Amino acid sequence: MPLALLALAVGAFGIGTTEFVVMGLLPDIAGDYGVSIPTAGLLVTGYALGVVVGAPLLTVLGSKVSRKRMLMLLLGLFVVGNVLSAVAPSFGMMVAGRVIASLAHGSFFGIGSVVAAGLVAPDKKAGAIATMFTGLTVANIVGVPLGTFIGQAVGWRTTFAVVAALGVIGLLGIARLVPAMPRPEGAHLRGELKAFRNPQVLLAMAMTVLGFGGVFAAITYIAPMMTEIAGYSEGSVTWLLVLFGVGMFLGNLLGGRFADRALMPLLYAALGGLAIVLALFTVLAHDKVLAAIAVFLVGALGFATVPPLQKRVLDQAHGAPTLASAVNIGAFNLGNALAAWLGGLVIAAGLGYTAPNWVGALLAAAALGLALWSAALERRAPATDAVVAAAETRVPVHH
Repeated sequence: MPLALLALAVGAFGIGTTEFVVMGLLPDIAGDYGVSIPTAGLLVTGYALGVVVGAPLLTVLGSKVSRKRMLMLLLGLFVVGNVLSAVAPSFGMMVAGRVIASLAHGSFFGIGSVVAAGLVAPDKKAGAIATMFTGLTVANIVGVPLGTFIGQAVGWRTTFAVVAALGVIGLLGIARLVPAMPRPEGAHLRGELKAFRNPQVLLAMAMTVLGFGGVFAAITYIAPMMTEIAGYSEGSVTWLLVLFGVGMFLGNLLGGRFADRALMPLLYAALGGLAIVLALFTVLAHDKVLAAIAVFLVGALGFATVPPLQKRVLDQAHGAPTLASAVNIGAFNLGNALAAWLGGLVIAAGLGYTAPNWVGALLAAAALGLALWSAALERRAPATDAVVAAAETRVPVHH
């Protein structure tokens, strides 16, 4: 594997760290700014909404410049956002910094995947893409817990300064190691948007929003839930996030392995299991050991849905995989935003720190319902799908 993939992985590591680390630092940030925990949850919501907007917008704009230059611009934007977060004098400025950093998220992974695949031989493309995404996975095992530890020991502003430095390292690595790649030819927005006329694409994205939202409903408020309900010390949140990260890593690994063999059955099992575990988490959160097990299972079951949901979108998005892939990354984050907001609402309503688990269980159950509906529609009209696919392969596309 070429060294250029390491530069991409470093960028992915920084992006993954800044996305998730705020959850372990939520009480500290809320205390410094004098806002409530639900209000501090807007830092998660704001980041997620920034990804939703930035993923398709910057992916389309990125088609006009070289991929290498676009990746460098995206990491530059990421660094600016994290520096602003580190020095923000007010909560509003902190939210602005989070949003600026988030704009780079979706496009970096969408364009980075294409670049990674182009760096290696055809039979090694999947491994190259996986290498880049390893940065995101490792961020949740190492970067997030370490960032939480630094934030609690030295101050949360230091955490965001360190993440900004990671972005600079990734940017310099891309500038030095990634070869110049030509601007992609023949990319037209109208052609890309045609994929979204397919109801199955929209259903898959809705599954992404609701299914991954179930994870974030619980994990956004993991710090107050584990300290106030389970009885853990503030310092224990760090290793609980490690446990969540290990669950993510294993779930993503299993999801990737089985998505090609039995995509829909895997989705049924993961989403159904996630709904059950989240519902039980409202009770399990009162016991230290059971709460830790639940955190691991939420990570594992939640991230077992990521490869099949991403593949489902790409399979259904005929002729527009780049934009559809970026939009689906935005859909994951729309789920994050929705869940963080709903979780904050039920806490603010006085239902307690375990109430977001019920929100997550309902979201995951709704995603399971959509998966069953999508499969039923697919079984009902296989002939129609075959005719459409055949027509698309016969009719030439003129740009």
